[in-house]
Amino acid sequence: MAKNKKLPNPESTDIEEKAKRDYKDTLFRFIFKGEDDRSKRWLLSLYNALNDSNYTDINDLQITTIKNALFITMKDDLSFLIDSEMNLYEHQSTVNPNMPLRGLMYFAKLYQSHIAERKQMLYGSTIIKIPTPNFVVFYNGETEQEDMIKYRLSDAFKKPNESGEFEWTATVINVNANHNPTLQKKCKALYDYSSFVTNVRNRIASGQDRDEAVKTAVDDAIKGKLLDGLFEEQKWEIIGLMLAEFDQEIYEKTVREEGRKEGRVEGAQQKAVEAAINLLKMKILSDEQIAQAEGLQLEKVLELKGQLETETVN
Repeated sequence: MAKNKKLPNPESTDIEEKAKRDYKDTLFRFIFKGEDDRSKRWLLSLYNALNDSNYTDINDLQITTIKNALFITMKDDLSFLIDSEMNLYEHQSTVNPNMPLRGLMYFAKLYQSHIAERKQMLYGSTIIKIPTPNFVVFYNGETEQEDMIKYRLSDAFKKPNESGEFEWTATVINVNANHNPTLQKKCKALYDYSSFVTNVRNRIASGQDRDEAVKTAVDDAIKGKLLDGLFEEQKWEIIGLMLAEFDQEIYEKTVREEGRKEGRVEGAQQKAVEAAINLLKMKILSDEQIAQAEGLQLEKVLELKGQLETETVN
């Protein structure tokens, strides 16, 4: 027997109670993932705006998004076929120069699925024609970025290769307010999304509590009839999505900060070890004085001293 789903108390003022769920989408993907006709219209509008095309039939879109393809916490990818073109759209709120590699891995899975569905033979003597790839990343993070950036797989090669024979490109489009205004003018759904996120961030920057900032921004979006009434229809779903996104951003920021902090600590430790070795070689200070001067444990200095003596004997 299925368990009854516990609904939030409509009279509650606790945003967490109403919005708490295990959210895996970002708001961007929630809007454009193409699971109903309206979402497909928005996705088609976004594609047209990017490509200066004028497709009008949503049935021209074939959604090909892979579930759990990159094993990432937030589901921020969406892919689709249109006119023999395989499109992958990603949303990112952080700067990530590894997008070409991620895109390459994703497209490999897309093409594998595409070929398997058509029962095509890779080992035959006839070339298999595949949809042309197109990879776009929509960025709306708080780190200032240019309107458009192209990341190339070759940037990550340990040994430079400028032949262009092994290349994969990710085009990053900044969709923050005041960036790419022509694009946002062509796609109202993108403009509404950008305006809403900007409103949330401006409220938080002015000192408003995060949860209240999200709720108030959603109320503003309802009044402004953004996204054809989606905010009114899916108010608590969207609030939950945004709270989950902010939690994820905080988590990723914390991980990056801890990584930088750990790197600084390790760097300082290495410098102290190198300085202690030099002082041991000079033989002008006692082991205790070296430990105190370089902020090392006496046991570490004695270990270094033993290593130097072993190297001298050998």
